[in-house]
Amino acid sequence: MLKKSNKIPLLIFLLAPAVVLFTFFVIIPVFKAAYFSLFKWNGLGPCVDFRGLKNFKVLFHDNIFQKALGHNIIITVISLIVEIPLALYCALIICNKKFKLAVLFRTIFFLPYVLSEVISGILWEFIYNPQYGFVKEFYTKFLPGRTVPALLGNPSTVLGAILVAVIWKYFGFHMSILIAGLQDIPDEVKEAATIDGASEHQITRHIVLPLLRPTLFISIFFSVVGSFQLFDIIWAMGKGDPVNSAETMVTYLYKFGLQRFNIGYGSAVAVTIFLLCLVFSIFYNRQMFKGEGK
Repeated sequence: MLKKSNKIPLLIFLLAPAVVLFTFFVIIPVFKAAYFSLFKWNGLGPCVDFRGLKNFKVLFHDNIFQKALGHNIIITVISLIVEIPLALYCALIICNKKFKLAVLFRTIFFLPYVLSEVISGILWEFIYNPQYGFVKEFYTKFLPGRTVPALLGNPSTVLGAILVAVIWKYFGFHMSILIAGLQDIPDEVKEAATIDGASEHQITRHIVLPLLRPTLFISIFFSVVGSFQLFDIIWAMGKGDPVNSAETMVTYLYKFGLQRFNIGYGSAVAVTIFLLCLVFSIFYNRQMFKGEGK
């Protein structure tokens, strides 16, 4: 058994690689982005054109960025009110001992998450294609004579079409998290409630859901932070176009920061996204651990 005096050097030795990697790939880039956001810089040569907070002022007065922020909020809200409840409902069904095909359905629902975001985006782009996609076949068989809509080419439908793909992509991930949480709830608690005369609905509402609260909070955290960082699948399904109708903050960052070689302005966008995620993380931690210090 290790002596207490030897535990601290061992702990430092074990943590050192992770701390070094975290410092070089997270902490330093964050501070560098904050520094670059104060300059007008194209990524070449030294940063000499100091602008202060002007990049942020221009950013928040830009109509396209405001639209992108609104789209991120819509994606977050839809994820919270559609994706997570749907994942919870399926997790409750799969964890029911009477359901015999639990393993099969768990695998089927989780498969979309295994696919990369780019592949998922291209797949749904083929599905929505008005010339040879599934939508074309659906209209041909069930709505003959009607014009096949170009869902990804219409500013009024593109965001909704992408949201369907996003829910399909990440629904299985949240379901797996909730299944893990449900499996941690002791069967004895539910059996005792059944003996006392509680119905299945009452057990779910008054026992399962309160005990599942920490797991739900984890799922909500991943959903919100992931919604603000969404990029690959949107870029693969049309790069946020047409007319910026599906623009998000990250696609906006890529277009206006990297493609146009305006690294200073792009860094301001990155800092804004970081601060939004940071504020949510602080709020999340306060809610998550509320009452534990009492």
